[in-house]
Amino acid sequence: MPTAIAVTSADLVLPPTDPHTPGAAVLPHPDDQSLAAALADTQTLVEQCGHVVALYPASTPPAHVRRLHTVRALLESDRIALLPVDLPPLGVAVLARQLRQLSVCDFGPGVLATAARLLAHYVHAGAVLNSVTRLDRVPVTLKAHAKSWMPGSQFAVLANPRPRLVRLGSHGGDPFPGPDFATRLAVARGQLAGDWVTGTLAAAWRVQGVDEVALPAASAGWWGAGKLVEFAAYLPDLAVLHQLVSSVRRETCGWCGSELLGDRCGFCAAPLAPPDPGGPAALPAGPPMRHAS
Repeated sequence: MPTAIAVTSADLVLPPTDPHTPGAAVLPHPDDQSLAAALADTQTLVEQCGHVVALYPASTPPAHVRRLHTVRALLESDRIALLPVDLPPLGVAVLARQLRQLSVCDFGPGVLATAARLLAHYVHAGAVLNSVTRLDRVPVTLKAHAKSWMPGSQFAVLANPRPRLVRLGSHGGDPFPGPDFATRLAVARGQLAGDWVTGTLAAAWRVQGVDEVALPAASAGWWGAGKLVEFAAYLPDLAVLHQLVSSVRRETCGWCGSELLGDRCGFCAAPLAPPDPGGPAALPAGPPMRHAS
């Protein structure tokens, strides 16, 4: 069985990209599942799949995060990785699906867990909002706050990989710079028209296709607006994802022995020991496949 990929709500489980992409387990909020049931379900998941890599938005309520850590502590398991992800909810869902794709490849659980931080850099996640007055996760100027009070105002906001904000006029607006590699675009419509995203933005970013998905319940809270359209451009091709992860040098955690990418273990969170000054430097990840000119 491949390593299990888990998320904290069912709306973070996007449809599979192909028949080989496994589903994801859901680790519910404490209000929706007793501790005894959570322990039993997680134990079964570990026994069936060997390891569990659980992603959750960094904005997840503290009670839910405490439940995740409580379950891992009570099970005394070193085979459960709990990974907070500083992406908007739709970005987390896209990232979880990428790990689901990679879970059927020849990567160990430690590599999968630490690949999450690598792949997150390649997710271009944002939203179109009717107001930025309650947006606190992306820098907002005083001028933009003032314009939020004007009737009919809309704003396009990019949260990752680099925060950006533009005001959209009645005829739309110029899109911000996007990825310079081939992507697909996931779009989740809330109570707002999404024509700018599926038209102007998709064309400017030269996406390979647009997938309409359900808006995660946590999106309105993350973006601070009830009326929004959330979007995330991502690497869809398993071969490209595999090449990207494979291009990074693997290390071994000195504490638990897991393989890892980067400078911190995904399972025990131990930092990588400082490199030997006389040893070779780590190789950076190569860029994904670019658009044909």
